[in-house]
Amino acid sequence: MTKLLNTAALLLITNAFMLLSLFSQSMILSVPVFILALIGFFAIMVRPFDRKAYTTKTKIMHGGTQLLFAFIVSTTINLALLFVYFLMRDAADIRTRTLVIHIILGVLGEAAVFWNGIIRVYCTSTQLGIKWRVIGALVGMIPVAHLFALAKIISITENEYLFETEKYEFDNQRVNSQVCKTKYPILLVHGVFFRDIRFFNYWGRIPAALKKNGAEIYYGEQQSAAPVKDCAGEISRRIEAIVKETGCEKVNIIAHSKGGLDSRYAVSLLGADKYTASLTTINTPHRGCMFADYLLKKAPEGFKKKVAGTYNSTFKRLGDSNPDFIGAVYDLTAEKCRELNDTVKDMPGVYYQSVGSVMKKAKSGKFPLNAAYPLVKHFDGANDGLVSLESAKWGADFIELVSKGKRGISHGDVIDLNRENIRGFDVREFYVKLVSGLKEKGF
Repeated sequence: MTKLLNTAALLLITNAFMLLSLFSQSMILSVPVFILALIGFFAIMVRPFDRKAYTTKTKIMHGGTQLLFAFIVSTTINLALLFVYFLMRDAADIRTRTLVIHIILGVLGEAAVFWNGIIRVYCTSTQLGIKWRVIGALVGMIPVAHLFALAKIISITENEYLFETEKYEFDNQRVNSQVCKTKYPILLVHGVFFRDIRFFNYWGRIPAALKKNGAEIYYGEQQSAAPVKDCAGEISRRIEAIVKETGCEKVNIIAHSKGGLDSRYAVSLLGADKYTASLTTINTPHRGCMFADYLLKKAPEGFKKKVAGTYNSTFKRLGDSNPDFIGAVYDLTAEKCRELNDTVKDMPGVYYQSVGSVMKKAKSGKFPLNAAYPLVKHFDGANDGLVSLESAKWGADFIELVSKGKRGISHGDVIDLNRENIRGFDVREFYVKLVSGLKEKGF
């Protein structure tokens, strides 16, 4: 808040100098003062940010937050001053031309401050999300409502700045400790309906946090949707390739959702156990989803074929060699998972652990998790929007993730899919501790 007030104060000082130049009777005084005020104004517009912001993106965002706060403060004071000028213009002998010039300069200046600030935060903030960007755009011309929206935007971006700055400083303090530098590299295995895309990381900000703390990261690179057996074959070959190329001997697998089933199959039945030190499954439906059984039984055949055909053709163009939408979904059913668990057994020498979470209400998650949550709850009980807590349990140890308040943690939150800072749950820090725990176990 101090930084915001500083920027607002500087902007008000430049405004005061402009006013002084306008009302001065001396050209010798007014012109230099006006020029100095104009230089000061542009200096604030170009560089309003705090030097303690450690990344360019954070600097730009925080500069935008400061400008928006300064806009509210200076606009309020300027309007109050104009009101006073109108009341006193006769007594103070203030010319109409001077007031008009002040109004024009004020409107242009405030508009410049606002648009500079809003463009900065819209282009750089992660936490604003689509929701507040849309709300800000829609209510921007509605009196009073636009002030509430702007105040909310300032609050969100300022909290984001404080959180990211504190996190950056904390990571820097332990950077030399390399707490995530495990004996074996980390293999991140994605879940169903996603691919490992270079420009949109399935794991959000997690890989960068792990790398900063010493981890060596690889990705599963299996198809987005295919039967467990097919994806397991791809993962097994991927592991062998990593071991051969790097000489690392083994890997630590961290797998999300269906990726956990794929990885278990690869480790147990395809020989990947000799190259695997540990397998951590994240919100994996080890006992399936009764919700999936219900959908497959109730959905019309024509509808299923149309959805599957559209999906398969789309993802084949995106890189899947042989996508199979129906095969992937069927392998997530409770019936199919019972069959898998009868044949896919935990292998000696591999450490197994699992992680699970629950949403506390439907609106805790983004679409489609918010829509699926009540249905999954009806069939499977407490869940993350897709997978029940009971179904997620597997291995020697189980970690249940919790957050403060009424929100809960969704199926997407556990992989930082939406890049959202959740109160009481720092997903990046959770993975740092998870991987440092593997390091402490000797993996």
